[in-house]
Amino acid sequence: MHDHLQALSVSALTALIKKTLEEGFYGLTVHGEISNFRPSSTGHWFFTLKDESASISAVMFKASTWRVDFKPKEGDRVEVTGSLDLYAARGTYQIKVEAMTLSGYGEILAELERRKRLFAEKGYFASEKKRPLPPYPRRVGVVTSPTGAALKDILTVLARRAPAIEVLVLPAVVQGDSAAESVALRIRQANALMLCDVLIIARGGGSTEDLLPFSDEVVVKAVAESSIPTISGVGHEIDFALVDWAADLRAPTPSAAAELVSASSHALQQAVKGYGPHLIGRIEARLALAEAQLRRFDSAALLHRIDAALDSKQFVLANATNAMTASTDRILASAQETLRVLQGRLHALSPLAILSRGYVVVTDRDGTIIARKADASPGSEISLRFIDGSRRATIEEDL
Repeated sequence: MHDHLQALSVSALTALIKKTLEEGFYGLTVHGEISNFRPSSTGHWFFTLKDESASISAVMFKASTWRVDFKPKEGDRVEVTGSLDLYAARGTYQIKVEAMTLSGYGEILAELERRKRLFAEKGYFASEKKRPLPPYPRRVGVVTSPTGAALKDILTVLARRAPAIEVLVLPAVVQGDSAAESVALRIRQANALMLCDVLIIARGGGSTEDLLPFSDEVVVKAVAESSIPTISGVGHEIDFALVDWAADLRAPTPSAAAELVSASSHALQQAVKGYGPHLIGRIEARLALAEAQLRRFDSAALLHRIDAALDSKQFVLANATNAMTASTDRILASAQETLRVLQGRLHALSPLAILSRGYVVVTDRDGTIIARKADASPGSEISLRFIDGSRRATIEEDL
């Protein structure tokens, strides 16, 4: 009789496969092309990763998508890092993606770092070349795509914050092989003809690869050599291009660039708006003060003021009289009390007061007070002073 293997349930088999896949295929790096990209309303990304002969489902949860610095789209060649995950309910497996970059992203970053060192050595980023923006520019030049969202954002901000500033659009190609030379040409033209007071170099957001023209030496050199102060407003806040280091000021977005260039004008505009109510309030206060001063010279008002002044003086005089009387009474009472106390003290110190309590004063025949036994020897005469008179006595003997 043969032994039979123990039968597994579907759940048990699936759990075994899930454990094997997730533990055995962890920390994978896979490259392929994005297909069927489906972002969900909850912020998760679902898509397929494929190459010429195979495909695999993939998911990237919202907790990880924020780290991706580009918007994935159909056909993008990407490199993802993650692990295999088995969805037990359908018995299907997928890659759970933790990180995603465009294919070649590492090479692009290395090239940008190489260029950054080279441009720094050439002095394109020198801090001593940086200049402050003019506080009240009359004309702002914008080097950007004439149909892009960046220009629309800049125009909207300037129209709202500083409508008096003129805007000169210098149209340029901002993506592709011809973009770098197109942008650099507009920068050079603006400087050759001194077309504006400030120059904004702008582009909307995109991948690091899309922004490469703004890290090209021809653009960086044109910005570094510009005699017109420059602001870099390339991409979104997390994006960067080497033109950011060459410009006099870097703005996180095109809209922020427009806010920076209009900061002083907007502040002045707000200050002027605030002066109106302030001036009206000051004028009204002065008029009210003048009217009040005129009313002071009206005959009825003068009589009223004289009566009020007399009443006030009479009131003060009456109070002073009462106060003086009360003060005099207090001084007399205090003096009397002081006299009484001093009399009491004087009486207490008087010899008569002592004699009244039964004591006597003993003196010899010359009137010298005898205070000690040795001064009164037997047979000597002494005088005894009582409260009501004196007596003579003779000392007989010691007691």
